[in-house]
Amino acid sequence: MLDPLTSGTILLLVLAVLAAIAVAIIAVRIAIKLAIRVGIVAAVVLVALYATGTLELLPFG
Repeated sequence: MLDPLTSGTILLLVLAVLAAIAVAIIAVRIAIKLAIRVGIVAAVVLVALYATGTLELLPFG
């Protein structure tokens, strides 16, 4: 009598774990896309600062 309850609980647990993994994968993909975009914007800003000659004013050493 406990077997159907146990198998149903295990099935729900497996589905919850799969859903958590799917959410984690989607979050990582979004984070990677965002990091790439931020990197591109930073590169464009640095090129613009270099082109205008204001890059020398920044304290890089």
